[in-house]
Amino acid sequence: MSAKVYVGNLSWSTTDDSLTGAFGQFGQIVDAIVMRDRETGRSRGFGFVTYSSSEEAEAAIAGLNEQDLDGRSIKVNLAQARGSGGGGRGGYGGGYGGGGQGGYGGGYQQQGGYGGQQGGYQGGY
Repeated sequence: MSAKVYVGNLSWSTTDDSLTGAFGQFGQIVDAIVMRDRETGRSRGFGFVTYSSSEEAEAAIAGLNEQDLDGRSIKVNLAQARGSGGGGRGGYGGGYGGGGQGGYGGGYQQQGGYGGQQGGYQGGY
């Protein structure tokens, strides 16, 4: 059974390859990825490493949490599974917030948009 580890406080210069290099000493890596901004491609400062077993993941947490990687003291812990609802909401929020308002502004603006449409229909009749 594979186990995913969250890696936080990454340097902007950390790549998928350097993540694999640092974490590979603790076991067989299935996947290693630095999360990047969709629009700019810049690192978001965190990533995930998936090991083939939970024992390997635990060894990596014990060995690398609070250790230095590319000049930053990284945070390493077991990744929390996100329900599909939570992930979906985040995705939609990003889509609606794309008007320059940001995620939260996009959410509030969305509700105002529906109210405005209803008002528009009433005014149009």
